[in-house]
Amino acid sequence: MNLLKDTGFRRIYLDNAASTPLMDEAFNEMIPYLTTHYGNPSSLHAFGYESNKAIELARKRVSSVIGAKPSEIIFTSSGTEADNIAIKGAAYYVRKRNPYKNHVITSAIEHDAVLESCFDLENNGFEVSYLPVNRDGLVHKERLAELVSDKTALVSIMLANNEVGTIQPIQELVKIVRERSEFILFHTDAVQALGKIHISCREMGVDLMTLSSHKINGPKGVGGLYLRDGSRVISLTSGGGQEKDLRSGTENVHGIVGFGKACEMLMQRIDSINKAISRLRDILVKRIISEIPLVRYNGPSDSDIRLPNIAHFTFLGINGEDLLIKLDEYGVAVSTGSACSMRTQKESHVLRAMGFDLPEISGSLRLSLGPYNTEDEIDRAITVLKVAVAELREVSPVRNTNIDKFKPKSL
Repeated sequence: MNLLKDTGFRRIYLDNAASTPLMDEAFNEMIPYLTTHYGNPSSLHAFGYESNKAIELARKRVSSVIGAKPSEIIFTSSGTEADNIAIKGAAYYVRKRNPYKNHVITSAIEHDAVLESCFDLENNGFEVSYLPVNRDGLVHKERLAELVSDKTALVSIMLANNEVGTIQPIQELVKIVRERSEFILFHTDAVQALGKIHISCREMGVDLMTLSSHKINGPKGVGGLYLRDGSRVISLTSGGGQEKDLRSGTENVHGIVGFGKACEMLMQRIDSINKAISRLRDILVKRIISEIPLVRYNGPSDSDIRLPNIAHFTFLGINGEDLLIKLDEYGVAVSTGSACSMRTQKESHVLRAMGFDLPEISGSLRLSLGPYNTEDEIDRAITVLKVAVAELREVSPVRNTNIDKFKPKSL
């Protein structure tokens, strides 16, 4: 079987949680800022004014999609940089004002940008507590209540997980923290959640929120940090004082413009897009569970607490990376987890925290959908997946007898 040689076959992209194609509307709005509007936004002439005006329009568009004020949005080079500023900048600021407050709480399933920032804090005198999660990836609220103390400076818990799609009850978690102290800062990484669910920073009550452009069909190389009015963080970058002195460096004008346009389009289409994506995801999950033996769907069954675009599976007796490579040979792009940690070839800390054993972790695969996927693509991808799984099981017969774990979940 070689679908790539079939007439009219096109590659199928099912890795939208890693990155998304740039939408035409964003691309078209970016072009002038790559050509004719090339002024430095800090320059005091007409060229600079044009660039600065574009940034402020984008700031307004990004703030609107999360219910913030434009003045509360700081543009960064990525979600990773925004996470670093939020976590290290907030922790260092609080400790500078009160050396006694040197405790940070996060979850065991955070993105590497959050975890590595916390590891850095541990190397610089902070105590970090890592919240456990259950089999569906939900944090233990009771444990959070136990961990919050007078020493806690910051809590950072992601809004939605990038591997299995679990949505955390951030509003409830913020309430738990606030009942102990209203002065503890709360950060959430909303990179995967943006565009997939309605977000209100006010309703959630968070102080800081991380955003990223390329997960919502905007350009790569630009992210955002929501910093609630009245909250303070220490800058990690010395320089010209751009972005309220929190992210010095000449702004990526065309990227910021594209991010803003993607947010504007998102505001117009979010419900219709996600209704269509949810429908395709449900077709995908039901067919894979019913048509491929010894496969389990991972994450919450309740659609209210999972992202509409992510479907995560474990295939018994198969190595996920082998399956990924085989699917890529047949023209279907998927992932075994976070793209940011794929090249390190390390096991998923998310699945390990959820209680998966090594065979389950190694046999896992993530398929993530976007607004440009079609039902025909889903049908062809499942056809390819069935062939790939069968081929791999022929060369590596299933010997694991613990089949009970692989009883399918009902949607």
